[in-house]
Amino acid sequence: MEIQLDVSMLEPCEPLEQTLEAIKQLNPGDYLRVLHRREPHLLYPLLEKSGFLWRCRDDSSGGYEIFIWKTDDVAAALDVDSATS
Repeated sequence: MEIQLDVSMLEPCEPLEQTLEAIKQLNPGDYLRVLHRREPHLLYPLLEKSGFLWRCRDDSSGGYEIFIWKTDDVAAALDVDSATS
């Protein structure tokens, strides 16, 4: 199930902090879709160290969508594949 978090209007470091808090709430089968105005390069190593995978793509408004799910969550990974293809 998709959980959406829009951090596109927040000032740094708020997007990073809110994203890290939101991933703690993911249940099996859930993934987080983060809407951001820039690509959050500092987030990616933190996700990988914490057992999460991610995929980033440009959205139609010039911002970014970052999809985040737990590494071992096959159902969430399949949903992200469907949402991003």
